[in-house]
Amino acid sequence: MPSSTDSPAVLPELVTQAERLIELGVHTVAGITADEMRAYAEKAEGAPGAAAEGALLAVHPGRAPASALAPLLRRDGKPGFVVTDMPDVDEFAPCAVELPDAPLYLVHGVDRGDDMANWSPEEALPALTERTRTPLVLTEGIHWILQQPAVLERNRCFMTIGSRLRKPNGTLDARTPAIWISNGTGRDGKERRNAPKVGWCWWGNRHTWLGFGSATTRTS
Repeated sequence: MPSSTDSPAVLPELVTQAERLIELGVHTVAGITADEMRAYAEKAEGAPGAAAEGALLAVHPGRAPASALAPLLRRDGKPGFVVTDMPDVDEFAPCAVELPDAPLYLVHGVDRGDDMANWSPEEALPALTERTRTPLVLTEGIHWILQQPAVLERNRCFMTIGSRLRKPNGTLDARTPAIWISNGTGRDGKERRNAPKVGWCWWGNRHTWLGFGSATTRTS
């Protein structure tokens, strides 16, 4: 069964995405020059599927971690943030997904997974696999919102279950990363109401407002 979403379908051209990342200083975080990022985007623009699917330009999380990207998100003029009880956010690494071994790569066919709202991550992962889709890692989800802020809507946000934290004993932490909109309650603080929020959900829990970000493939 194909995935279904009402999220924005057309991403900006890759050269436009590159300029956006340069404007935000992501290239500096990643140790890449602006010219290198522009050259990659120009070359990748002609790659198979890049234009047809509206590919997402992503920086490898090893170069630009979630903790550095989240504050670059904006909604209602408010910066994004990582919840206080997730100080280990950058330790959530790609799990059961393979990222290209390159500083920059493309993510094809991104989808918010609205039709999976109120599914648990435990239920969603095998369903995505059956659909031959790959779950987004956290940094890919942030990159998507940086390029298309409208992807993050009230009651239509998403988890990024391609990122998991493996504990010292080898088992997986029960938390799974997600990106949604703060209500300004609790430790978030009233000043953060409506701000983009990187947080976590339990592997076995369901949430009516969270789908599952996924893609068809990744290429370098």
